[in-house]
Amino acid sequence: MLRSLKPLFLGASLCGAILGQSMAQAAETSVWQNVQKAGVLRCGAAVAAPYVMRDARSGDYSGYFVDLCRDFGEKVLKVKVDFVDTSWDNLVAGLQSGKWDLAMALNQTPERALAVAFTTPATDYQVSLLVNKNNPKFTDIEDNIGALDKPDVTFAVMSGTAQDKAISSVIRNAKIMRLPGMDETRLAVMSKRADVLVDASDTNHLFALANADWAREILPKPALAKQGVAFGVRRDISPADMDVLNIYLKQRRDSGDIDKLVDKASVQANAAK
Repeated sequence: MLRSLKPLFLGASLCGAILGQSMAQAAETSVWQNVQKAGVLRCGAAVAAPYVMRDARSGDYSGYFVDLCRDFGEKVLKVKVDFVDTSWDNLVAGLQSGKWDLAMALNQTPERALAVAFTTPATDYQVSLLVNKNNPKFTDIEDNIGALDKPDVTFAVMSGTAQDKAISSVIRNAKIMRLPGMDETRLAVMSKRADVLVDASDTNHLFALANADWAREILPKPALAKQGVAFGVRRDISPADMDVLNIYLKQRRDSGDIDKLVDKASVQANAAK
């Protein structure tokens, strides 16, 4: 009798395993299949140059995350792309509630990872340094903070910011000039009251491009406060769907295409100013 029941137990176990697998697969959302059925990819857009920009007159969007979202939708998914205006406060909540399919330009943080899933980073955010390349103190400009940490060097940083916290944790010998706003820190370096401007890499990159005749940006090694900047997607996205977007981003990053898009967006942002 035990022998006759054994196939029944095996069959029940197999059915249970198949059912469990089916339920797990059903719990994963096929985002791109739904997007293709709808015929449109909706991208949540909170403005922050050079990632996402919006023309006040025309309402048209630009920026390198906008370029990536549009290209992915039109060339990979073969659908039209809509950009949905939102704020940074609502960008994650709108993704969770299904108001858009992708959230653009999210810094990868553990807190956000509790609410959304992140793609592979399109670019990296970190604290960077900007110097006057004609400054005689920097005849051989180093990307090592230790080489800049000298008693006769002054770092200018906006007081109380993440940049202030990051630079304060590594500077031992140089002076730190803490000022109330970014305009004041930039003017301090331009007027040569300070030697090094400390800011986020994206905004320092914009400033360096706008002042290419004298400014040079330095990405210190080891990196300061480095985070990936990625697309946010729903946490229940299927691994297969996540692979589609990750492979797309990796190919564009490895080819240097994203660097070119960043430079294009930075020029546009400076022109708008």
